[in-house]
Amino acid sequence: MEAFLQSLESFFSEFQQDFYTNFIKEDRWLHIVEGLYNTLRITFFAVLIGIAIGVVVAIIRSSYDLTHGGRKNDIRKKAFSLLNGICNVYLTVIRGTPVVVQLMIMYYVIIVSDRNGITSAILAFGINSGAYVAEIMRSGIMSIDKGQMEAGRTLGFNYVQTMFYIVLPQALKNTLPALANEFIALLKETSVAGYVTIKDLTRGGDIIRSRTYNAVLPLGSVALLYLILVMIFTAMISRLERRLRSSDH
Repeated sequence: MEAFLQSLESFFSEFQQDFYTNFIKEDRWLHIVEGLYNTLRITFFAVLIGIAIGVVVAIIRSSYDLTHGGRKNDIRKKAFSLLNGICNVYLTVIRGTPVVVQLMIMYYVIIVSDRNGITSAILAFGINSGAYVAEIMRSGIMSIDKGQMEAGRTLGFNYVQTMFYIVLPQALKNTLPALANEFIALLKETSVAGYVTIKDLTRGGDIIRSRTYNAVLPLGSVALLYLILVMIFTAMISRLERRLRSSDH
């Protein structure tokens, strides 16, 4: 028993020393805090961009699938076909290439004047997320009964009003779990932002590891913070889903 207590005391003493070296000494904990701030900032604005792009692309593609067969061969149909083709190219390219490559292209090729890389990361992750949000939303729109669109038109709404006030809210409700999974994946995908010198959460932990030569505490704390963020986001989505279900009754 005495030997066990001694080994336990030795463990805590070593842990205390490692904690001081990795986080307290030279204020190294600030690397984690700055990285967490950048990760949340990138994720938040990328989600907004992804939703905006995804909704627009989903409306174009679903509208084309639902109505192009009944349109006359005029300039409007050609313009609509062109928009649908552009959306298909966008989806193919974005979903067919790794996000880290898209991030590096955005940073080193497109926005070469971006010194801290935050803008490049927000745009790259937002555009990438938009492609997946678009397909999720398109499946939700296509799952809505056509009678909903007809009901909106009989109420005096035009096509756009019917889409935004009747179809999209129902599609969003149906696809909320899939959208939540996409946004959680986006949060974790931002861990590759360090490829373009951004001090995100993962990069902050790796900077500490490179200075202390101890990988357990800094990288373990990074993993724990990602887990906490995902759990918080999942709880928020679950609460929103319960409220939406209760509103049906």
